Amino acid sequence: MDAPTRTSASTSATGPTAPAEAFLDELRGRLGDLVDGSSATRAAYSTDASNYRIVPGAVLTPRTKDDVIAAAGIARAHGVPVTVRGGGTSCAGNAIGPGLVIDFSRHMNRVLSLDADASTAVVEPGVVLSVLQDAARPLGLRFGPDPSTATRCTLGGMIGNNACGPHGLSYGRTADNVVSGTWLTGSGDIVTAGSGPDALAQVPGLEAFVAEHLAVLRTEFGRFGRQISGYSLEHLLPENGRNLAAALTGTEGSCGILLEATVRLVPQAPAPALAVLGYRDMATAADDVPNLLPFRPLALEGLDAQLVDVVRRAHGSAAVPELPSGGGWLIAEVGGAVSADAVAAAGKLVAASHATDTAVLPAGPEATRLWQIRADGAGLAGRTADGKQAWPGWEDSAVPPERLGDYLRGLEALMSDEGVSGLAYGHFGDGCVHLRVDFPLDDGSAPMRRFLERAADLAAEHGGSLSGEHGDGRARSELLPAMYSPEALRAMAEFKALLDPEDLLNPGVVVRPAPLDADLRRPRARSVRAGDGFAFAHDRGDITGAVHRCVGVGKCRADLRDQGGFMCPSYTATRDEKDSTRGRARVLQEMLNGGHVTDGWRSPEVHEALDLCLGCKACANDCPTGIDMAMFKSEALHRTYRGRLRPIGHYTLGRLPQWLRLAAPFAPLVNLAGRVPLLRRAMLAMIGADPRRSLPTLPRRPFRSDRRRQRRTEAPTGAPRTVLWVDSFSDALDPDIPRDAVDVLTAAGCDVEIAAPGACCGLTLISTGQLTAAKAKLRRTIDILLPYVREGRTVVGLEPSCTATLRSDLEELLPDDPRAAELARSVSTVAEFLTSIDWTPPRAAEKLLAQPHCHQHAVIGYDADRALLESMGCDVETSAGCCGLAGNFGMEKGHYEVSAKIAEDGILARAAAAPDRRILADGYSCRTQVRDLADLDSRHLVQIIAAALRTGGVAARER
Repeated sequence: MDAPTRTSASTSATGPTAPAEAFLDELRGRLGDLVDGSSATRAAYSTDASNYRIVPGAVLTPRTKDDVIAAAGIARAHGVPVTVRGGGTSCAGNAIGPGLVIDFSRHMNRVLSLDADASTAVVEPGVVLSVLQDAARPLGLRFGPDPSTATRCTLGGMIGNNACGPHGLSYGRTADNVVSGTWLTGSGDIVTAGSGPDALAQVPGLEAFVAEHLAVLRTEFGRFGRQISGYSLEHLLPENGRNLAAALTGTEGSCGILLEATVRLVPQAPAPALAVLGYRDMATAADDVPNLLPFRPLALEGLDAQLVDVVRRAHGSAAVPELPSGGGWLIAEVGGAVSADAVAAAGKLVAASHATDTAVLPAGPEATRLWQIRADGAGLAGRTADGKQAWPGWEDSAVPPERLGDYLRGLEALMSDEGVSGLAYGHFGDGCVHLRVDFPLDDGSAPMRRFLERAADLAAEHGGSLSGEHGDGRARSELLPAMYSPEALRAMAEFKALLDPEDLLNPGVVVRPAPLDADLRRPRARSVRAGDGFAFAHDRGDITGAVHRCVGVGKCRADLRDQGGFMCPSYTATRDEKDSTRGRARVLQEMLNGGHVTDGWRSPEVHEALDLCLGCKACANDCPTGIDMAMFKSEALHRTYRGRLRPIGHYTLGRLPQWLRLAAPFAPLVNLAGRVPLLRRAMLAMIGADPRRSLPTLPRRPFRSDRRRQRRTEAPTGAPRTVLWVDSFSDALDPDIPRDAVDVLTAAGCDVEIAAPGACCGLTLISTGQLTAAKAKLRRTIDILLPYVREGRTVVGLEPSCTATLRSDLEELLPDDPRAAELARSVSTVAEFLTSIDWTPPRAAEKLLAQPHCHQHAVIGYDADRALLESMGCDVETSAGCCGLAGNFGMEKGHYEVSAKIAEDGILARAAAAPDRRILADGYSCRTQVRDLADLDSRHLVQIIAAALRTGGVAARER
């Protein structure tokens, strides 16, 4: 077979082609609703974490091996290509393709068995790595390789790419940790791939293939540990144990479909410590790597100062532990039987280093924060130091460690020569460099092609590999001639032909590669600028750039609740890719390029993908790229319905504050109707709400109707000056909360004034996309609140979502009004304000289960609340994740099941596990959800403080 050569085509034979309807009919007839050919789902699977875009014809989410075998057989009969997919985190375009995409992650995601004696696990290909680690932990075991995407990457994907991660240095590549695998070949045969004398006999012709190519297998393959590019055919050699399992690892789904695997587990490191070593720059740090490897660190990572600066800008200085001085660091993890041993071993490594400044961190919060920077690297490095979008493509090269310093200098010179930049980091102990580059893809693919061709030659000059753990995919397969001879390339093609003679498995990858500049996603996207909706200020008004913030790292697919995260609540409930933040971003990207989703903002695919977005804003904080899907949903609704008739819920739930004002005089009648099931259901249906929901009970007297509470409190001269902003929900639905807030602020010695009526954040208008009305409401709010600010008062908000709106969306919606920023800076939560003044709160030794509001988590954070409660003596356990109601979302028809599922798996499960804890929830929607679904009481923070004051808690107004 002819060896592949470099080409410069701009289109690809593997571009988006719809399979014949006969194929889809047969597939659906056999596998039913496991097959999804809808336009929205196909859009969501059109790309992975790479630069590439190919819309598949259909997506299969199999439940069993038999489903996979059946689907592959039908595809083979119709000549339809098949691409397998795990977490979709492939950076090189390994997990996208035309024809049929098989997603193992939704159902075939189990750890089938664990054998502590043999230190092995049997897994399905869709099991997430962190799930396997959790299952093995009680046995004192773990899977050795651990990519930074461990919370969402699958074992099948790791086997496909031969993934490594930071601990590949000590535990080897995935290929070194696979005992055996059950594979379905392109011919339809089932192969049990292991190692040993008879292993090659599983594939007819393989013994003869190895005998024919012995010389090239021994000289060109397996030259150093991170030579991941191409197929790892060295494992087939007799001296390497004829290891077919290892040889199939890293074939990127192009030689077979993995159905099941037995993997090797290793003992957990009992007490690791980190040695943090500072150097002048990254290349100098790399020069020191060979000097440190004899100390056998468990991991040896490189971290660039510019990447750390990106973290500080995105998440604040608290997100970064104190580091030694320098422009780049090596982070060496050293093990020990106990913490003291690990710290001592780290000290020895430090002493032998040539670092200019050092630190040793035992296991603990600071070490965890440092690892988190590394874990989020792919997303954080998606923007260069000056804020430009950076792209994968050369994100994964590797050279022998002794050549790493010179290679990095060569890369710097190459980037300078090509006028591009990027943030380098990676697994320096293995010589692997992660680097995303700000290719100007808006202007076409020529600059990227030129850079990648030159970079491939540079890596080859240093004896390196185009890929060190991500595989070649569509990004680098065309470049393989830079590091392999024509004979080696022919050997790879012949190996694939033995297993996939019709080239139906992941075509265009490794063998007969697609051009590296074919099927690029970004150049197809039309430019869309901000209009009369959100400003998209973080992206300089470029909506297209804002949508492409999503580079596909897939953190939204991880269940982050155990780590204090909130993203993405709808995906955790449905496990459907199109309901993830990433899936929604992909549909929006398809809408912008217009090739598949063709009706712009009004496209049904856009609204289907956004329908289950709760608007919680968690992605704006939890996603390392900072994409804000709540903003996109609001913008899409705004652009879709501007000047048009809207859904009924927009006029009812979307304008709830004004309806509450109108309903207040009729509270007894409304409450009576709410207690009559037939009337309640009719009223809910009439307003576009789910009839299973309850109607809020209106108080006899809203807060603002109590004239006694409107007086300004007296306070000593110099007292902290506040203006209490009573939002619509607190005023009309929970008036006891602002009453208690007045008492608390007064007890704290504050000069308290109640804001004049009419100040509203417009959140319900924003969430339903009524942005023109929201802007008018916000301008009115500035007019009301800013005079208080200018007389020296802090605006104290009670409802977290409303407070967060004034801290974030206010400036996004009114970017040309300088007063917006002035007000936003002066808005505070109760906890933020009380912890900023000289006041000792009362004691309240309560056991609490706190449910932070999503918007507070995303925009403000919960640290001040936690600190205040702990200073009161409260024992606080925090429930991470959304409550599931999320304002109007959980009330709307069609959302009840998802809303309830989110609550049942989150706050309600935590409440059931801790029945002795009382629920603390500042958000009205959170309190409503736990009452509606579980008849549980919950309280606002000010109610807890006020109760402590009333029951004799000791408060010092001034020290």
